[in-house]
Amino acid sequence: MNVERVRRLGLFGIVTPLVGFFLILLAISTAPWFSWTGNALSDLGVSGLTATIFNGGLMATALCMMAFSIGVWELTEGNTVGRTGAGALFLAAVFLFGIGVFPETVEPHHLIFSVAFFVALPVSMFVLSAYMIRSGMKDLGYLSVAAGIVAALIWALEWDGVAIPEAVSALMTSVMSVILGYRMRKWDKY
Repeated sequence: MNVERVRRLGLFGIVTPLVGFFLILLAISTAPWFSWTGNALSDLGVSGLTATIFNGGLMATALCMMAFSIGVWELTEGNTVGRTGAGALFLAAVFLFGIGVFPETVEPHHLIFSVAFFVALPVSMFVLSAYMIRSGMKDLGYLSVAAGIVAALIWALEWDGVAIPEAVSALMTSVMSVILGYRMRKWDKY
């Protein structure tokens, strides 16, 4: 394991949610018509300045998430479960990038990337939680399980729009991302 690479890429675990939520909220600020209860976040990606900010923001967030997942890959060297979780996280980032490339006016691509992202995200949390628990990071492992459960179960509730479950799923993953990223920044285990 390259400890310096783990520390450097751990920063992206902290930065990714900040970039993502900042740019989503910025896009919302340019869309007075947007409703948390009646829209999907992807409705922001259809036209004008709002779409430019939103879609560009998703792609920028995805690139940060990819860098973080590469750091997690490095961290989990020699562990198949950890590497599988890091791979799932990278794949989720690819799907997020695809959501930005294919706005909801480009069907079925947008729907495919969206569903894939919101499935891959909790899956990566569950798989990484197994690695964390086995590696002695039990607190973060259990937090990751809880985040994955909330990120998956929020979709079982009935919603008029899906902006709330989308945001909750992202927020749950963000908590784990920030904490793991912080720990990676301080990594000295090996």
